[in-house]
Amino acid sequence: MRGRSVSPVFVGREEELAALSESFDEARKGRATAVLLGGEAGVGKTRLVQRFAERCAADGAHVLFGGCVELSTEGLAYAPFTAALRQLVREQGPAPVAALLPEGAQRDLARLLPEFGEPNGDGETDTGRARLFEQFLTLLERLADNRPTILVIEDIHWADRSSRDLIAFLSRNLHAPQVLIVMTYRSDDLHRQHPLRPVLAELGRVGGVHRLDLPRLSRDEVAQQMAGILGVVPEYAKVQNVYERSEGIPLFVEAMLEGGADGVFPESMQDLILNSVERLPEETQRVLRVAAAGGTRVSHALLAAVSGLSDVELEAALRPAIAGNVLQIADNRAYVFRHSLIREAVHDELLPGEHQRLHARYAEEISKDRTLVPPGRAVVELAHHWYGARNDHWALISAWEAAQMSFQSFAYTEAVPLLERVLMLWDRVPDAAELIGVDHAAVLERASSAANAGADIDKGVKFVKAALSELDETEQPARVARLIVRRAAFKNSKGQLGVIEDLRHALRLVPDRSLDRAEVVTPLSRHLMLRGEVAEAKELISEGLSLVRELGDRCLESDLLLDLGLGHSLNGEVETALAINEQALEIARQEGSGSLITRAIGNILDSLTDMGRPDEALRFAEDGWETAKKYGRLRGSGLFIKSNWAEALEALGRWDEAVEIVEAALSHGPTLRTRHSLLRVRADIALARGELDVVEGALSEIGVIKGRPDDFVQEIISNARLRIGWHLLKGEPGAALSEAEHVLAHPRHSSKAMLSWRLLALLRVVCDAAETAEPARTAALREQAAEVAAVLSVMGPVAEAYRKTYTGDFDAAAADWERLKRPHNQAKALLGAAAPAARAGDREGAAARLRVALPLAKALGANPLIDEIEALARRVGGVQQAQEPSELLTPRELEVLRLVTQGRTNRDIAAELFISAKTVSVHVSNILGKLGVTTRGEAAAAAHRLSLLST
Repeated sequence: MRGRSVSPVFVGREEELAALSESFDEARKGRATAVLLGGEAGVGKTRLVQRFAERCAADGAHVLFGGCVELSTEGLAYAPFTAALRQLVREQGPAPVAALLPEGAQRDLARLLPEFGEPNGDGETDTGRARLFEQFLTLLERLADNRPTILVIEDIHWADRSSRDLIAFLSRNLHAPQVLIVMTYRSDDLHRQHPLRPVLAELGRVGGVHRLDLPRLSRDEVAQQMAGILGVVPEYAKVQNVYERSEGIPLFVEAMLEGGADGVFPESMQDLILNSVERLPEETQRVLRVAAAGGTRVSHALLAAVSGLSDVELEAALRPAIAGNVLQIADNRAYVFRHSLIREAVHDELLPGEHQRLHARYAEEISKDRTLVPPGRAVVELAHHWYGARNDHWALISAWEAAQMSFQSFAYTEAVPLLERVLMLWDRVPDAAELIGVDHAAVLERASSAANAGADIDKGVKFVKAALSELDETEQPARVARLIVRRAAFKNSKGQLGVIEDLRHALRLVPDRSLDRAEVVTPLSRHLMLRGEVAEAKELISEGLSLVRELGDRCLESDLLLDLGLGHSLNGEVETALAINEQALEIARQEGSGSLITRAIGNILDSLTDMGRPDEALRFAEDGWETAKKYGRLRGSGLFIKSNWAEALEALGRWDEAVEIVEAALSHGPTLRTRHSLLRVRADIALARGELDVVEGALSEIGVIKGRPDDFVQEIISNARLRIGWHLLKGEPGAALSEAEHVLAHPRHSSKAMLSWRLLALLRVVCDAAETAEPARTAALREQAAEVAAVLSVMGPVAEAYRKTYTGDFDAAAADWERLKRPHNQAKALLGAAAPAARAGDREGAAARLRVALPLAKALGANPLIDEIEALARRVGGVQQAQEPSELLTPRELEVLRLVTQGRTNRDIAAELFISAKTVSVHVSNILGKLGVTTRGEAAAAAHRLSLLST
């Protein structure tokens, strides 16, 4: 007895449904972001997700669907997000959707859906892609403001690189309540080199992302499925046979019942799946083969055109396939195979010649009428089909056109393989240059631009090298110069040396009075500034400003002014630097340049910190981060702002907040130099807290421990200071002394408060620690330090406070640090003042200073400093006094302690306070130390005994 091919009864999966529902409940509270649902092909992922979506929709949730298709690997970028967006537009219309986004955002979405009008003309490739990501994030958050929202993305094992990047971005950054992303993938397709593997590994480390594996059905569940399909309870022997052969995969159970009612089943699973197809009429099978060559989804009109059948003939041919549930009718008169495995099995049956002919037919028909495929798909479909047809002529042309479309859609990572295809086909097509209107080197240039925008630096370098090998700098100097500038940018991104040499070479190639020269002068002057060659850099900037003002390029003017402000900052001229940076910011805002606006904000934030204006600096940092999000500059200047923000918090002693910002910024995948900058802030906090493992981990990654060569003054000085601090923390004053000697021998120093003045203050500590063992060397080092100090300018209160610390005017320095709200520096200065007071016999004066210093250090959790203060206090006496225990706990520590008393785990506390479990662990350790207890239970008892949580 035969019944339906798909069971009307939903079998099993209650545990998985419950897990999905639990994730959605957590998402509604803002504690979950995404679910990754993995399982073998045919195991029932789609049906499970559909049942989950039906339940949620019945409860009032808004469910959006998007799916990845195999064609995505050939440049069909953002396919699942475009599908979800198209569904949303169908439901609400383009205007209400656009109203959910910031002004002008629909022009970004227009690159994916024509319903949103004309795309914007933003030429900043790195900005556009990032901004598009922000628009999707904002859209989901705004949708969730109205009602719970679920985005279902199926088959992410087929996702294009841009979609994978967007998935990772949303998973990391989607923290708004009431929204959840559910993604499915074939776990058995993930070979070792599969591009989804690193994405899954990365998302596995993101809080709020849950993994769910869908197992095969049990024997009893197979029996239930068979009963649902057959309409009667099956015999035990048949259940056992089907279960053993299908191994519990629902699709195979369906195929066996459909094609093996007599109990005889084919040997291979592909033959089993094809059984339901082979039982159909021959004409139906022929049309199914045509449909399989067209992809997962084919419109009625396109299938009719390619098959050569009339509407009536096509409908008659397909009716048996639809009745047998091999094919299903989708919206807009399109057909889809019930399961991708069925399409794959049919497609695999195509003969080589048949395969080429069908692809050629699809390409020919789409070329005649591009409306046969959904809007925006024609170019990519043509590239796919012409390549499949082995038509080199049209494959080259269509790949070039598809690459250009990928640029327009900010899908740079999809443009790269398409351009590589153009390069591969180039020698096979005699008139290639005439066909696409550019020469071979131009394709390489375009590919290097795509690789650069997609952060694929290694490929970008290869393309640039290949293009340079084809060009003669005497015949096309400006073109060669632009490529050399790009190569220099790649080197800088990888932290390699030789950037200045490349830029000098490019400068020699460009004409004197031209924008080409200004475009080389700008990065060259910046790198010279960073290397400390300020005089030459200022001369070049003066020339560049004259050029751009004469030739009328306001963006280059802003860029050059920022370089000039950098020079003044390194010279310690903070007021001048701030004024110049503000001028550059105003020009950038007038021009609407997101990259320059956010770069200027980062520089202004740095100036405010150096000027000792912390409240302004922090407000500027928060506004700057929001501005970076607005302009889609999160991974670029936005993370540079985050680094400066964390540095400002570190100086203010707000270390927990700084650590949270660093960890969040690192999760965004910053560029190498920005990552190192963030790690330096983290290392500074770890040094102050005595966290040796954290220090060594950060310094090892930066390359500080192995002494990686540095090119920039800021990195040279900061890395040296960290190496010195690392040796002091390990109790190695001799090694610290050697590092100090090495850095002072370096000819380049900076009057910037947080650089050389901060370093000199540390060198005094080194000399004091090493003097007994190495009196001659420390005396020589003090002389060298004095020589450096004599040529440094002292501008601003921060530089002045560091100068007083260096010269030993500790009481005055402590007063300065107190005014500047820098408790760690204040406590160190008080300790510095207490020691000579004690040696002079002023025990009460020393004790008075230590009584102020100790609670400051304890509140910070600055364990090495606490040890020093307590060691001196034991010798001096009169320091310990009754204190309110709550004064020793920061507000965040009190919050953590409150949750500890409730018996919450570190993971629970992290979720409650929106911080990492690692940060919670640090808080708990600090609380135990401050309360003088060893266990969480003792801490809870102390909290109640001391009434710490009474308010």
